[in-house]
Amino acid sequence: MAYARAEAGRENRINPVLLPVMANRMDAVCREMTNTMLLAARSSVIGMARDFSCAVITSDNQVLAVAEGFPIHVWGTNIQTRSMQDLHPDYAEGDAYLHNDPYLGNTHPADHTILVPVFHEGEHFFTVAVKAHQADVGNSLPTTYMAQAADVYQEGALIFPCVQVQRDFRDIDDIIRMCERRIRVPEQWYGDYLAAVGAARIGERSLKAFIAKYGAHTVRHFTEEWFDYSERRCIEAIRTLPKGKLKGSQAHDPVEPWVPEGIPINVTIDIDPDAAKVTVDLRDNIDCIDAGLNLTETTSTMAAVQGVLTCLGEDLPPNSGTMRRIEVLLRENCAVGIPRFPHSCSVATTNLTDVIVNVTQSAFAELGDGQGFAHGNYCNSAAAGVASGTDWRRNGEPYINQMFMMGGGGGASAENDGMHYLFVPVAAGLLYRDSIEINEQRFPVLIEKMHVMTDSMGHGRRRGGPATEVVMGPRNDPMRILHVCNGLESAPKGVRGGTGSRLGGNAKIDRDGSEHPYPAVMVCDLEGGERLRARDQGGGGYGSPAERETHRVLNDVAERYISAETAREVYGVAITGRVDDDTLVVDEDVTRELRAAMNGGGAAA
Repeated sequence: MAYARAEAGRENRINPVLLPVMANRMDAVCREMTNTMLLAARSSVIGMARDFSCAVITSDNQVLAVAEGFPIHVWGTNIQTRSMQDLHPDYAEGDAYLHNDPYLGNTHPADHTILVPVFHEGEHFFTVAVKAHQADVGNSLPTTYMAQAADVYQEGALIFPCVQVQRDFRDIDDIIRMCERRIRVPEQWYGDYLAAVGAARIGERSLKAFIAKYGAHTVRHFTEEWFDYSERRCIEAIRTLPKGKLKGSQAHDPVEPWVPEGIPINVTIDIDPDAAKVTVDLRDNIDCIDAGLNLTETTSTMAAVQGVLTCLGEDLPPNSGTMRRIEVLLRENCAVGIPRFPHSCSVATTNLTDVIVNVTQSAFAELGDGQGFAHGNYCNSAAAGVASGTDWRRNGEPYINQMFMMGGGGGASAENDGMHYLFVPVAAGLLYRDSIEINEQRFPVLIEKMHVMTDSMGHGRRRGGPATEVVMGPRNDPMRILHVCNGLESAPKGVRGGTGSRLGGNAKIDRDGSEHPYPAVMVCDLEGGERLRARDQGGGGYGSPAERETHRVLNDVAERYISAETAREVYGVAITGRVDDDTLVVDEDVTRELRAAMNGGGAAA
């Protein structure tokens, strides 16, 4: 294996102090690009929600550094850079490429990726990638999630299979004009494009300085050793696991009329600590479907890998060295595998990927107490829908943007409660919730309510993170919100005795207050005064609720995460007093009686 390279090369080894210094400098390059995007992007989906990622990829197409990039974004950039080399063998300094092709390594068409090759003295060393979710990509409906699309033609997105967009550091105007003609908010898109290109050029400049400082020879050996170190760390983590073969399954909700029976997802995990390898098999799943929910090679792979990495219990470097020890088996023409053109992959970064992450991380709980995680929220509610319309405050100027107003709870582990505001598992806790005030300034929307929902999570020795409710709608002129949901009929599961969370749901509220639930794929047209209620899900619980320490239950009631009734009925903890006047206390005598009557009682006080 690569980590067992012959000792004959020891004279080329990097100083053990210098190795992490250089690795952190690589992460700093990614953060410089990230800060550029945050400061320069125009759409709130990028500048507020931070739905973008930056990465550094080696010239031999290995992911080297990602800093705080989304796992689902950054893995696969190496496939995209390989396509850059294959399609443009004469790539040169000053080039930039626009790549959003889901069949050539990208996530889904809404993620525009800018690729810039980085040279030193004529030699290609790195490629920087800046991948950002767009407000609009030319879909036939004003959304970037076209679950309704039977194929890419009905989807309608502009797809660029690694197309050159800059030569000698200058835009190729033909490509820019194509985007400006087809994208509904051309000025906003062009501003985001300039931010991405600017971020990539910042990364290019910093990497050139990096190579000049340390020298080409040292940089080459740094990349080799950093990958080998990362692989060794992953080996050590896998060898602490019990040997076993795990299986898990979970179905995506029915999506009428495209998938009326739902979409079953099966995951098989083979853990071999002797060989220090984990293999995830996704091949036993249905063929590609005639809807936009199909995954891509990138998203299928990284959803499974993310579920594994979550459970390894180590702060492993997120690069190709770590990935050497995790294999994901896919098949072509599979809904969670390698898509066959022209099947649409419009929703490839959410819905089914969240199911895979959840099933994978919860399967590890079968290995014993202390292993694995419960499910996290997979109801990507309408509060994360794509809103569009015209703004009466700006002389009828059109707008379109995905608003990230939801929260979503994370699944619990053996030691920790689930994360608050996880969003969804595939976001890995890295997405930011939009500012209410800024959204109301930028768009003609009114957010009437946003709050954490009591008793919304799964319960256990460690509880899931809570769900959120958002009520919003247009201030005056009509607004259209499009979205595709999961979790309306199925809820995140608990593990090892933990319970599942509540269901999510979306409903239109008429002016008279009557409510009308929306199905999974929704096109919600709202008039002034009408509202949309969106509820996501909490995370599942881990372990028996009767094992939760009473002081934690008391705090949960005080913070209104759970009610006093749930504390008594689910956790076996009797609480007296009132939340409002800070008089809550645990009635120890009644609690002992309640827990004595519960299976598995006797938790620590």
